[in-house]
Amino acid sequence: MSALRTAARYARLSWFLGGVGLHRLVTYRLDFLLGAGAFLVRVGVQTAVVGLVFRQVPAVGGWSYHEVVFLLGFSLLPRGLDHLFTDQLWELGRKLVQRGEFYRHLVRPVSPLFSLLSERFFHPDGFGELIVGGVLVGWSGSRLGLDPTATQWALAPLLVVCGALIHTAVKLLFSSLSFWTVTSLPAMYAANQVSEFAAYPLDIYHPTLRSLLTWVLPFAFTSYAPCAYLLTGDTDLLMWLPAVTAGALGLALAVWRRGLSTHETTGS
Repeated sequence: MSALRTAARYARLSWFLGGVGLHRLVTYRLDFLLGAGAFLVRVGVQTAVVGLVFRQVPAVGGWSYHEVVFLLGFSLLPRGLDHLFTDQLWELGRKLVQRGEFYRHLVRPVSPLFSLLSERFFHPDGFGELIVGGVLVGWSGSRLGLDPTATQWALAPLLVVCGALIHTAVKLLFSSLSFWTVTSLPAMYAANQVSEFAAYPLDIYHPTLRSLLTWVLPFAFTSYAPCAYLLTGDTDLLMWLPAVTAGALGLALAVWRRGLSTHETTGS
């Protein structure tokens, strides 16, 4: 019963703070438009580069043009869902420990992790990624004549959620290193750059990079594995998705708790 009351309390807080986040977007429209504009330029360049490559070759790593666009679009969905709710972790890695500002999350009557994340729910980039990702998936899927089975339709949202949780786990793991290093922004940035490789077919990379993206920083499970299943029914990697998601979250939370227990304010 106590666990249910706690869950209900956090649900109410999330609903309220989510409304605050939406109000912020309405109030600061220019900030939202600038962020959305920059994102659209980035995705537009990625899509254009894919188009230029396929003007020269009929397939890349066995993937056709529309399949690669489907993969690119799908990769934006878990990334967008993650950005909506957890982008405040960048502030932990960037400055909160370094400037001695993290203490405020320790004195609030909620979980420190929830307190940190709730400072900015509904990050604007997340909306852009979800919308553009959905458009690219819908357009490329129609061009491919994709006809998902009932099971694939049912699993698709779960695949996106698991992918988002993997993005969050990696981000939490590297941001938590700031408890020991004071700032972990370079490590977070490096991991984020590696995640960009997940927007393209895993088959085109060197085996070392494929192993890194699959078993070390498991971004292959955020897009490649789900897309291989949705496009071809291949479940070779997908069967590992629940274990990889649970393992990544468990490791990240263990590092977070360990860092939290050793944290001392800088006094600055």
